[in-house]
Amino acid sequence: MKRLFLAGMGLCGAMTLGATVTLPKFFTDNMLVQRDATLKIPGKAAPGAKVTFRTDWAEKPFTTKADKEGNFKFEVPTPAAGGPYTMIFSDGTGDDLVLSNVLSGELWLCSGQSNMEYPVKGWTEIYNGDEVVATSQHPDIRLLQVRKNTSLTPLDDAEVNMGGWVESSPATMDFSAIAYLFALRLHDELGVPVGVIDSSWGGTYAESWTGFDYLGGVPGFEDDLASMKKAGFSEEGFRADYSRRLEDWNRRVEGLDITFDRGKLQTGDEWKTMPLPGVWEQSVLPDFDGMVWLQRTLTLPAEAAGKPMELHVGAVDDNDLTLVNGTVVGSTEGWNLPRVYQVPGNLVKAGENVISVRVLDYIGSGGVHGRPEDLCAIIDGVTYPLAGDWNYRIAGDITSLPRRPEMVDSPHLPTTLYNAMIHPLQVMPVKGVLWYQGCSNVGRDKQYEVLFQSLIKDWRHLWHEDMPFYFVQLTGFQTPKNVQPESTWALLRNSQAKALSLPNTGMAVTLDLGHPTDIHPADKQEIARRLSLIALARDYGKDYVYSAPECVSATAHGNKMVLKFNGPVKPTSTAVTGFIIGDKNGKFAYANARLEGDDTVVLSSPLIESPTVARYNWADYPGGNLYGPANLPVAPFATDK
Repeated sequence: MKRLFLAGMGLCGAMTLGATVTLPKFFTDNMLVQRDATLKIPGKAAPGAKVTFRTDWAEKPFTTKADKEGNFKFEVPTPAAGGPYTMIFSDGTGDDLVLSNVLSGELWLCSGQSNMEYPVKGWTEIYNGDEVVATSQHPDIRLLQVRKNTSLTPLDDAEVNMGGWVESSPATMDFSAIAYLFALRLHDELGVPVGVIDSSWGGTYAESWTGFDYLGGVPGFEDDLASMKKAGFSEEGFRADYSRRLEDWNRRVEGLDITFDRGKLQTGDEWKTMPLPGVWEQSVLPDFDGMVWLQRTLTLPAEAAGKPMELHVGAVDDNDLTLVNGTVVGSTEGWNLPRVYQVPGNLVKAGENVISVRVLDYIGSGGVHGRPEDLCAIIDGVTYPLAGDWNYRIAGDITSLPRRPEMVDSPHLPTTLYNAMIHPLQVMPVKGVLWYQGCSNVGRDKQYEVLFQSLIKDWRHLWHEDMPFYFVQLTGFQTPKNVQPESTWALLRNSQAKALSLPNTGMAVTLDLGHPTDIHPADKQEIARRLSLIALARDYGKDYVYSAPECVSATAHGNKMVLKFNGPVKPTSTAVTGFIIGDKNGKFAYANARLEGDDTVVLSSPLIESPTVARYNWADYPGGNLYGPANLPVAPFATDK
């Protein structure tokens, strides 16, 4: 089938050469429609023309009339699972538009950040990736990948990759691993065609995937939403307001800075050390966003004095201000840009030289990325290493300020991904949603609790109010710790779990699949399996257990806490691990846990005389080992949360 792209109301699609009917770009050959549902088909034709839709799953054609702008819409009942079918559109003024090899079956929308986007092939290999690719020839599994795009206003069409819908095959496995593996499980279990839509973008926030109206009730986004409204939702107006807001924000950031002699190495009590290159969240400053000063000395021989120096500072995350012996030699914005500064000879002296780098980290990881050899100074062809321990001091926590304004085309700007990558898809009925996101919102758990539930309600408003919405709870990540009561990752997981208060939601617990230094768990098969268990049991009537027992009561008895579960639990070793207990003063300690019977855990610690609180798997990277009878992990919990 040939393709022609025509402008008009944002709608264009796969079509026969010469046809005047156009459809959204996600209506193409090889598409899959949700069985036994109502498919909405918007399009454009000649103004006032009679538009006809024919398909071999319906006995009679459907007709409608295009309005004076040429817009039309069909609402068509879809058949039971099967196919292939052909869809034919005509307005009588050109060749027919024909979509072929269309199937009817089960359709799921998959969205989130990088762990949902993570493809079967193309990034670092997933677990057993070669075999997954080699066995991926499944014509009854259909894949649609929405192209990354942003918009200040809700769109009627979405950009797509791979030309639109494709059949599953080794050639199309640069597609979401979780989405494909979930589809494969459903196809094997149900014996019907299955389609999955991947609309995801790595590193993005939940607020970017939430519409303007539903985001209005979430605290923290007032400035962005007000700026959009003030600009009339125009890009030009928003850009002008962005410049003003960014200048104001930068002034506030400068107010975080501290005063000290930049030309001398500081060694007071407020100065500590961190290894560089390295991400400080994984070493000395977990979950910290803000301004940090880094210092170290560079000792040079007499022959280097007075000669120009090329200073390699690595890729500073996010912005830097770099000084040599108290004089600024450069500054750069951008977390992934290696810094190379030319230092004039008059700043280079024999003996001790002081290098000071002010790092501003306002999103994600902070510190210096790169290899040890990327951190160095070069003088007259001689390389002087700078990797190793640097002194550091925190200047200010950026969370004390409003969030940094985002540019109009930023995927981090609230509502923009919803507008461009979710809103257009509402015309296609889906069975349900799979969601894997949250890492980027770590540190904002109270906000996320409201935000995530608003997102779910918003998407259900687009489709239907009881649409299944199943999500992945964040895996373990960062340095393992036995006692970490203030873990921001644990708090975010807790906010995710609170969405289970909404009807027809489900959560796949994956804490046991994480890695302390890799935010992307490799075993995408198991994550997809756990999601599929929820869907197969709740939506397709399969007799599967999809969650582990939960703690239903916690009672203090003297120096012990007694936890009761609503089903049998068992550890994977002799010791029961992963519990902490605390008292009314907020003191916590690792708990000695004993399993009594098969549904009761008794906790105690010689460090906590009168415990009042118990928590399980409450850390960035916890080590709990309780599972239910179906070998699914017990979800993390805190009796005081």
